[in-house]
Amino acid sequence: MKKILSICLILLLSACSLFAQRLAYVDIDYVLKNIPEYSNAQKQLDDIAGVWQKEIDDKYIEIDKLYKSLQAEEVLLTDDMKQERQKEIDNKEKAAKDLQRHRFGYQGDLFKKRQELIQPVQDRVYDAIQKIANTKSYDFVLDKSSGTVVLFASSKLNISDQVLQSLGYSANNRGDKHNTSNESNTKSTGKPGTKETQPTPVNENTDQINSTVNPSGTPVNGNPSYNPSATDQNNTLPQTTPQNNTTNPTPPKNPPPKNTPPKGN
Repeated sequence: MKKILSICLILLLSACSLFAQRLAYVDIDYVLKNIPEYSNAQKQLDDIAGVWQKEIDDKYIEIDKLYKSLQAEEVLLTDDMKQERQKEIDNKEKAAKDLQRHRFGYQGDLFKKRQELIQPVQDRVYDAIQKIANTKSYDFVLDKSSGTVVLFASSKLNISDQVLQSLGYSANNRGDKHNTSNESNTKSTGKPGTKETQPTPVNENTDQINSTVNPSGTPVNGNPSYNPSATDQNNTLPQTTPQNNTTNPTPPKNPPPKNTPPKGN
């Protein structure tokens, strides 16, 4: 009997210590959205990515023109000339894919640029959270925007505005008011009647490039999309093995018959 009472007492004390733990949560997306430096960094990433994407698109346009030219002049070229032209197309296509991988692939230029521009702002936010947690003796601080399953949380546990204030900012920087509900997936820009359009998410977990030239000669740009607006909370990306997806354009199976002059009588 004494043994059973001892076990019950231990369980009761454990439950009491669990409920005695202090919890809080913060919305990292909300905090970053109200920091002007973060918004400026996102705009710089947009501009840089746009320039790099145009550079790649121009290369595929050139490849498309070369392939169509080869198709149009194929009947007039010798086998050696056709092989030389085809080799030129293959080399340019390989160079375009290498550039695309270098810019947008795993740990590519875009990844490094994001680290350079956004990581310092994120570090400041995490330091502020750490200081508040230590000052107020919080045992756990959850990130509401990280996908953690929280069915309900009292607004009294929300320290997002405290984090902003400790950094010298407030929600008024963007005209936003913190909405603690998860009912809407659309983020308000703070201007009446306007909404912020979310760019296509970037897939940096792979350096496989899907851009190919189809048999008609039209480039299929499967360039990895890019989302500088997503909160970059975990910059450690898994290494993937690049796959060889080089597609060599092939000439039509049935080329038009050669025009031969009539034989003289």
